[in-house]
Amino acid sequence: MEFIDIPIYGNVPFILMLLAIAILPLATPHFWESNKNKLLVSLVLGIPTAIWMLVKNLSDALVHSIFFDYVPFIILLGALFVISGGIYLDGDLEAKPKVNLLFLIIGSVLASLMGTTGAAMLLIRPLLKTNFRRKHKTHIVLFFIAIVANCGGLLTPLGDPPLFILYLRGVPFFWFLNLVKEWFICNAILLTVFYFIERHYYKKEAKEDLILDLKEYKPLRIKGTVNILFLIGVVLSVAFINPLYFSFIHSHHISSYTREIVIIIMAILSLVFTKKEVREANRFNWHPIEEVAYLFFGIFITMTPALLFLETHARDFGFTTIQAFYYASGALSSFLDNTPTAVTFYSLAKGLVTQQPHLFNDPVIVGGIPEHLLEGIATACVFFGSMTYIGNGPNFMVKAIAEYEKVPMPHFFEYMYKFSLVILLPVFIIVQLLLIH
Repeated sequence: MEFIDIPIYGNVPFILMLLAIAILPLATPHFWESNKNKLLVSLVLGIPTAIWMLVKNLSDALVHSIFFDYVPFIILLGALFVISGGIYLDGDLEAKPKVNLLFLIIGSVLASLMGTTGAAMLLIRPLLKTNFRRKHKTHIVLFFIAIVANCGGLLTPLGDPPLFILYLRGVPFFWFLNLVKEWFICNAILLTVFYFIERHYYKKEAKEDLILDLKEYKPLRIKGTVNILFLIGVVLSVAFINPLYFSFIHSHHISSYTREIVIIIMAILSLVFTKKEVREANRFNWHPIEEVAYLFFGIFITMTPALLFLETHARDFGFTTIQAFYYASGALSSFLDNTPTAVTFYSLAKGLVTQQPHLFNDPVIVGGIPEHLLEGIATACVFFGSMTYIGNGPNFMVKAIAEYEKVPMPHFFEYMYKFSLVILLPVFIIVQLLLIH
């Protein structure tokens, strides 16, 4: 495995990108409301980084990051956003703890079947509508991000992008079902904690609000069902249009865009065949996906030197145990996008097995690396993607939709010290202690 030496200062633009996302919403909220200003920040930090990489003969890494990571990433997220935005769950359920718990349970299952993005975009709007009269509902969105937009998507390569990346590198499609214990324990604990917190806040609601909510009760009815066909089309495209099934497709080649072309067609068909009133009822708008596209453009460019730096120096950190891979890949998945993080640690594991085979005694090799290391990488990249807003693509989208619906959401740091560090991290540690060792 060839390593590229990246100077430590090559990480500065990515650090500045993270700081911008964390600080600017607090320091200049009016400036940060505009998606154009988010794009401006991405360009200001991303373009110099791209030029520096070209000067340093890192054009291959830059091209790969933009055209074979960022572009497919945005196309998939955008298509799922468009298609799920054309499926409208018409109705207004009573905003009781058991109803909200059921939303999250269903979402935890759908996340592995249709992807965390698809499940999140399908359920977030009816969940917010159900809780429209509730004053205390920020916690509902936070647990929704953790469970539906992240931890629920562990069981198939369709569930979360890092798993699909591992699947393309030779991990069998159904191998991920081996992670069902991790999936069950993590989501069961989170759902239990949510239910007790939800009961606490429900008791604080004003009686007149709950009476109004009950009067507005209306059974759920699905509209825009044609989009289910387009959603299935996207799922099948992600699962089967790749070099494993079509010999004319080659990785990191123009032919690899065959899948993206089909996905774009599914999105266009959704826009054509979905009635306008369905999207209007869903309050569909382009703002959330624009925010994700603009911010992640800067993130994908500036994080490329950071990933190369890690790939070069990670062996110096002594990553030889499953615990080390679990927490290291988890920590980086919290702040880098979890998909390239999974690729980096997969490559690291493969290189270590080749160069230092005496360190690994696992006789079971899956996708070219020891099975226990793959288990740690896959689980951590999916779970820890919920630790910050930038850990996984749907996080930003859910946050943006919730804020559009006037739900007060914590800022970048507040999300961490009030939610992810005190609730999510202990659960992830429990999963590791029980199952990943």
